Amino acid sequence: MKIKNLSLIVLIAIAFTACKPKDSFTIDGTFQNPGTEKKVYLYGMQSSQMVAVDSTNLSEKGEFKFIRKTPSVDFFRVSIGNHEFMLIAKNGDEIKVEADLADKTMAYKISGANEVEKLSELNAIRNNFAKQVEKLQADFETKVASQPQNRAAILEQMKPQYESYINQLNTQILKFAKDNKGTLASFYAMNTLSPQEFEAELVKFADEVKEEIKGNATVDTFVKQMALLKTVQVGQVAPGFTINTADGKPVSLSDYKGKYVLVDFWASWCQPCRQENPNVVKVYNKYKTKNFDILGISLDTDKAAWLGAIKADGLMWTHVSELKDFNGETVKKYQVQAIPTSYLIDPTGKIVAKNLRGEELEAFLAKTLR
Repeated sequence: MKIKNLSLIVLIAIAFTACKPKDSFTIDGTFQNPGTEKKVYLYGMQSSQMVAVDSTNLSEKGEFKFIRKTPSVDFFRVSIGNHEFMLIAKNGDEIKVEADLADKTMAYKISGANEVEKLSELNAIRNNFAKQVEKLQADFETKVASQPQNRAAILEQMKPQYESYINQLNTQILKFAKDNKGTLASFYAMNTLSPQEFEAELVKFADEVKEEIKGNATVDTFVKQMALLKTVQVGQVAPGFTINTADGKPVSLSDYKGKYVLVDFWASWCQPCRQENPNVVKVYNKYKTKNFDILGISLDTDKAAWLGAIKADGLMWTHVSELKDFNGETVKKYQVQAIPTSYLIDPTGKIVAKNLRGEELEAFLAKTLR
């Protein structure tokens, strides 16, 4: 009798397991302190963009559930109000999501599948950083409250600690991506890094995972972008181009062969560009007689605004523009994703440095142009 009962229990367990849907995944979630927010949205990837694919309402207990199908493991996002929670799912996964919407760090717990477990590890790293920054911000506000006249000095004093936290976070993210290579969680981790500061690491990562995570549309797009970016890395020959000046005169990169030239992508509407311009003017005036020149490439679409900024900032070097924002052919060729972006090209046409700012640019030229 005991054996029969045991067999029955085993059969029930097998049947229960077999009944779990393998052609879809589920997301069961609970949100504490939702306030007036009741609508929950599920976003999925379509053409490398997050779009709403489903929605539901929170129950009185703050619970919700989604059942979806996906062709392969992919990214999803649950959103409620201003809160967003990233997930990775594949058919057969049973994912649990828990969050307190009153938590300023927007921390959340996820479990139920290998990829989300990995993503949970990454979230723990980022949540720890968020707590450190929150404490630093509180310390800053306390000090400023008692010494409002010293706000700038206090900010400068605390800046190194913030930068230290940033460096620690980036180091941990790089380690996480290396330790979990081949997962979408590692891909997501790498894409939280600054694309300008970690360009070389992103290009290398794309080369390493292009076969391991092959088939995911978002990853495939990333790999293609990094392949293009690889052509404008330090050490590569700078791609040629010809663009017109404001009065229609064509200017080619080859016109600068035999000189060091800073190809500077900027725009009149870009505040960081305008703030950097005095540094660029200073460097230009100091080294323009030492085989150094600058070619400004504007992403403006408004010709008058472009020319007005050149005059206002005293930019005395040659300027060209396709007047097409980020859609210009040269902008695409150089994979410019944000501005200011600059390339320092040597007399042979090879890229020798990228995105040097202020003192870094002057130091590089002082060492190079002897």
